[in-house]
Amino acid sequence: MEREPSSLQEAIVYFSNPDNCIDYIAVRRWPNGVVCPGCGATKASFNAKRRTWKCGSHHPKREFSIKVGTIYEDSPIPLDKWLTATWMLTNRKNGVSSYEIARDVKVTQKSAWFMLQRIRLAMQDEFFGSKLGGEVEVDETFIGGKARNMHLSERKRRITATGTKDKTAVMGILERGGKVRASVVPNRRKTELQTEVYKHVTAGTVLYSDALPSYNGLENEYQHQVVDHAVQYVDGRVHTNGLENSWSLLKRGISGTYVSVEPFHLHRYLDRQIVGKRITFAQLTGKPN
Repeated sequence: MEREPSSLQEAIVYFSNPDNCIDYIAVRRWPNGVVCPGCGATKASFNAKRRTWKCGSHHPKREFSIKVGTIYEDSPIPLDKWLTATWMLTNRKNGVSSYEIARDVKVTQKSAWFMLQRIRLAMQDEFFGSKLGGEVEVDETFIGGKARNMHLSERKRRITATGTKDKTAVMGILERGGKVRASVVPNRRKTELQTEVYKHVTAGTVLYSDALPSYNGLENEYQHQVVDHAVQYVDGRVHTNGLENSWSLLKRGISGTYVSVEPFHLHRYLDRQIVGKRITFAQLTGKPN
C-alpha cells in the first residue's frame, strides 16, 4: 500500500480485503522475502487459492499461512478484525478499550479484551539485542488507581497484591528521536534502576536524569547529566521532558480509557512484534487451562 490508513473507516475498508491483510503482514514480517517458520528455509511457493505458502524443503509442517508463529495463530477471529483492532490501539493516543474494539470490530467484549492483551504483548519491544544511544533520558514514575474512588475491599486487595499503596513502579528510557522502552520495576532503588540502564543503554551515551540518588554512579559509564527538579526542570538540553510527556499520555490513557489496570497486566500497556508471540486466555487471566 502507498500509505497507512489514516482513519478507522479507511482501516476497515482496507483490511476487509484478505489479500491486503496478508500483504500488510508479510512485508513487515519478511522484508527480505518469505521465510518458512518451521525450518527457516527461504524457498516457498504461494498458493493464491488457499492463501498459504509451501516450503521447498520436505518436513511435516511445510505448508503454512501468514498466521503461523504469530499472535494470530489458532485464533478463529479473521485477520481483518485483528488488524483493525491493532490499528485502533496504535493510532489513538489515549488508548482504546475492549468495549470500543467490541463495538467497532463486531466481536464480543471478552474476545476484544483477549485481542487487546495479545496485541499489547506483540507490541512489547524485544529490542533485538540493540541498545539505545545518542541522547537518552531516564525517569521513573508510579502508576496505580485512585484509591479514594475504590471500595474499601478493592483497595485492600490491591495493596495486598502490590505490597504498596496501590502503586506500581515503572521505569522509562527514551532515546531522543527514537523510541521509549518502559518496564515495571520492583522499586526505585539503585540496583534496580541502574540494571535497566546498563541493559538498554550503550556505554558512553549522553544520559539525562533527575537528581534521584539511585542514578548516582552512572557517570562512570555514561556522560551523565542531572537536572534537579527542586531548582528547575530544564537546563538547556538537560531535561527529562520527553519521558514526562510519555508518562502523561500513559496515565491519561489508563485513567480515562481503561479506568484502572491490574498490576498483573501493567507491563503490556508500556512498550509498543507479532512473530513468536503466542499467549492463551488462561495465561492472561492467571487461571489454569
